[in-house]
Amino acid sequence: MVYVLALGAALSNALTSILQRMGVEDAPESDRLRFRLIAHAVRNRVWLAGFGFMVLSFVMQAVALHLGRLSEVQPILTVELLFLVVILGIWFQYTLSWKEWCGSGAAALGLAGFLIFADPGRGNRTPTTAAWAGVSAGCAVAVAAGILLARRGPRWWRAACFGTAGAVAYAFAAACTKEVTGFLARDWVSIFWHWQTYGLAASGALAVFLAQNAYHAGPIAASQSTLVLVDPFASILIGIALFGDDLRTSGAWGPLEAVSLLVLFAGGVLLSNSPLITGIRSSETADADRLGPRFRRRFGQPHTSPASDSEPARGIRPCGS
Repeated sequence: MVYVLALGAALSNALTSILQRMGVEDAPESDRLRFRLIAHAVRNRVWLAGFGFMVLSFVMQAVALHLGRLSEVQPILTVELLFLVVILGIWFQYTLSWKEWCGSGAAALGLAGFLIFADPGRGNRTPTTAAWAGVSAGCAVAVAAGILLARRGPRWWRAACFGTAGAVAYAFAAACTKEVTGFLARDWVSIFWHWQTYGLAASGALAVFLAQNAYHAGPIAASQSTLVLVDPFASILIGIALFGDDLRTSGAWGPLEAVSLLVLFAGGVLLSNSPLITGIRSSETADADRLGPRFRRRFGQPHTSPASDSEPARGIRPCGS
């Protein structure tokens, strides 16, 4: 049941990424790191549809975290990249190339290997105040560093830095979610007397805000790879520090887990750089990686776009061609 719920959350996350990216990609560049970006988004029905899938994903992830362990649930969410490629492949009627197949196989093999070799156990320790303080401080520093680094540099760098900061915020929100669901199971009224409830609201809102900035800042490959791949790594560390998640690291288990994670991350990076996601554009202009014009062209809706948008992405070909 834990794995099914986590996979459902990953699918909803993939739909969220596509719809919310379409909802903010035409926002002015000056809206970066301003609440005007969210104001622009909520006026877009496509973005609101993505928000609905985000809520659905949160519910499924919360139940999975209540039943399972942080270091068990969060790595499964990396399957989002596989769902993202498949959805875009079907949506825009592209066939999958060797890059998608290799990336999918590596991600699936790496995830299965990690769960088998690590065999996450325990993870039911009640976190101490000192542990929460240490984890909160570490996450705050990581998020602040990501935001500062995102203020300068090319578009792909800004998207990656915002994505990294958002991923750490999501990982902290997941830890708060696990704690809050425990309070909820015992006495739902008690959740209002614990700071983790408000920490979840604050970190969740910050994560959503940073994710929108990542989508808006640059290519979806840069934002998505960091959002999806940094989250499980941060969650594993948080799970060990807070809840006492026990991973087998003695003997050959440790190296096998490390290799599995490397294979998983390599598959994720390969998928996130798939032409289905990036469009493989050499240009760094804002129009180069937009999904909206592709969506309208796919369903025969009129639109105005640069000449380069009419060209199919390299490395993939439409079905039936």
